[in-house]
Amino acid sequence: MDTTGIYDEALTRLHATGPERLGRLTNHAPMAVEALAAHGRARSVHRWLDLYTVKLENFPSGHTRVTDANWPEALGDPRRAADWIAYFGEKLAERPWREVLAEWWPRLLLGMYGGSTHPVIRVGHAVRSLLTAGDNPAGPRLTELAHGLGYWAARHHLAPEVASSAGAVTAAGALDAVPPIGVREGGFPDRLAQVARLPEWAAAAATPEEARGKLTELVRAAVHRYATHGHGEETMLVHASTAPNAVLRTLPALPQEMWAASLHAAWTASAAVTAMYAPDEPVAHRARAAGLTAEEVFERADAHADEHVVKFADTALDVGDEQALSAVLYAVELSVPMT
Repeated sequence: MDTTGIYDEALTRLHATGPERLGRLTNHAPMAVEALAAHGRARSVHRWLDLYTVKLENFPSGHTRVTDANWPEALGDPRRAADWIAYFGEKLAERPWREVLAEWWPRLLLGMYGGSTHPVIRVGHAVRSLLTAGDNPAGPRLTELAHGLGYWAARHHLAPEVASSAGAVTAAGALDAVPPIGVREGGFPDRLAQVARLPEWAAAAATPEEARGKLTELVRAAVHRYATHGHGEETMLVHASTAPNAVLRTLPALPQEMWAASLHAAWTASAAVTAMYAPDEPVAHRARAAGLTAEEVFERADAHADEHVVKFADTALDVGDEQALSAVLYAVELSVPMT
């Protein structure tokens, strides 16, 4: 937990900016600064933001007010991002944030593919910050949840219907069994439209704890897989682990009856990203992090400063073993640093 106040300062600075730039590229700053602060790197936050400022745009104008009556027609309309953020700001001012989250999580969950899964990741970072803020959080952290939920609602996009193929016992085996799409060209929406078949895995969980255990296994498997497959697409393959980890981080704030559906949605997202971007052949795992502590590895991600590297390091440290830390250093090798 950041006790310096810098994270909240950064959020206040960021809430004057929009969730995207150029009409399609996600603003990663709220997620990255939360990751830095959560790992004791608050002193890096404003320096990092100064570098990232060129990728920020002003907060967008409103279109038409979102209400309890008209929200279904506004769902998935990116022109309504400001309207959705205002709507959730109103709801979070009226009711406890956990109640608002629990009401909207099932409505938004299956539409996590808009914005290349970034909206659910932003919500996951916001929820983690709220869970560490005490019983009655207020101010920038609640506003950040409104921005995250609003962005998700505006970019809500369902995955195509997919058929099930033979599964595997483990998450790692299931990810290995994901069939690649036919034409690995174009952006996220074009590739997503080609995903037609995914392995059966974690279709049902007997208990909420089993759902959480399987989701934890999935995050670990996806992080480990980056250490041998990240070269397929160094940026987009990060989301095979950060999207399900955002769901995992949100579970403690949700009613347990929602955990099984959350697991299924997270698996589908992770598998779809794998189908869209995984390389034909892996490379051998190298113990890049041998002899390094988790803190030293995160420091290297901080110094590199690429937003996806920082966020991936944050997720990999939740896994914490040698292969996870080596995956972070592989991302550092593959990615262009932010300067």
